[in-house]
Amino acid sequence: MKNWKKGLSALVVAAMAMSLVAGCGGKGDNGGSSNDSNSESSSSGSETVIKIGGIGPTTGGAAIYGEAVKNGAELAVKEINEAGGINGIQVEFNFQDDENDAEKAVNAYNTLKDWGMQALLGTVTSAPCVAVGEVAMSDNMFLLTPSGTAVDCVQYDNAFRVCFSDPMQGLESAKYIGENKLAEKVAVIYDSSDVYSTGIYQAFAEEAPNQNLQLVATEAFTAESKTDFSVQLQKAKDAGAELVFLPFYYSEAALVLQQAAGIKYEPIFFGCDGMDGILAVDGFEADLAQDLMFLSPFTPTSEEEAIQTFVTDFQAAYGGTPNQFAADAYDGIYALKAAMERADVSADMSVSDICDALKTAMTEITIDGVTAKSLTWEANGEPSKEPMVVKIADGDYAVVE
Repeated sequence: MKNWKKGLSALVVAAMAMSLVAGCGGKGDNGGSSNDSNSESSSSGSETVIKIGGIGPTTGGAAIYGEAVKNGAELAVKEINEAGGINGIQVEFNFQDDENDAEKAVNAYNTLKDWGMQALLGTVTSAPCVAVGEVAMSDNMFLLTPSGTAVDCVQYDNAFRVCFSDPMQGLESAKYIGENKLAEKVAVIYDSSDVYSTGIYQAFAEEAPNQNLQLVATEAFTAESKTDFSVQLQKAKDAGAELVFLPFYYSEAALVLQQAAGIKYEPIFFGCDGMDGILAVDGFEADLAQDLMFLSPFTPTSEEEAIQTFVTDFQAAYGGTPNQFAADAYDGIYALKAAMERADVSADMSVSDICDALKTAMTEITIDGVTAKSLTWEANGEPSKEPMVVKIADGDYAVVE
């Protein structure tokens, strides 16, 4: 299994210098439930339980991500409890809304501490995750973020993640494009106000020369200018870019594809996991995304038996198709289960003792998840897993073999 962080020290230093404002993107159809975000999930009436907290946005502009994480985690908790729990102990899961706001995320963390949280699945997005990470480190509370991609989300030894980091995605995108000879002349459009987009771009630009990729246009936008991409697209077209790399979220990417069609510009478009969800954008014509490619840890159309079972069960519970956020959360809960069983965690252990035990146990477990087979972790908190390359064809997502 590939070690994603090998050789990335220079990129990590650069990414850590950026402001932290967001996590990775997600798919629009997440099967969000109508349950209140301050939810508790348990199949046991006993007071002796293992309490796992969750934090993420279930209201506001990023709610689609938080709802997906909450639902994916709750499904895993339900399955685990029905199968006998963790070390024979039932699990309670309590998910708090942070509205994608760092200060509110810390407040949510304190609410969960008062509730008795013993480990945290969260937070969902990067800036809140970094803020919560500071207090979790002080408390020696174990933190496993399903989807916080910024480098600093796992800067302390009590923090691990399920998703890919920003630099990982940039490196692997450049390698895939170069190794598969998709193009030689490449343009990049990125969000310079967003740590997710900028971190991916920096790693991509660093690796591009190694893959004989010529960056003929590098165009930025910001959160205040993310509706009109005509200038960036025209520069890419004039420079002869055969491929345009889009390391940002599907909502903006949908506008890029619409506006590219307007000027009759038809390069290959290639994105990262933030692209997952573009087909669910209201009013977006799926034909515009034909042949769009992106890296992703998960696709619900995979024929893998474990993935299809997860998709079926998720749809039955929540009435929608799970996205990568739901999948990462689902794997995250099962990773906590495996690590707690490896460390022989009991409900009466202190938060700090549980954390110390899990720091070691996480590096000793292997799980067969829905985001990767034989998923393992390094002591630096990074997962070791391969990305999938997804290509949109005929209005649906398909894994490129």
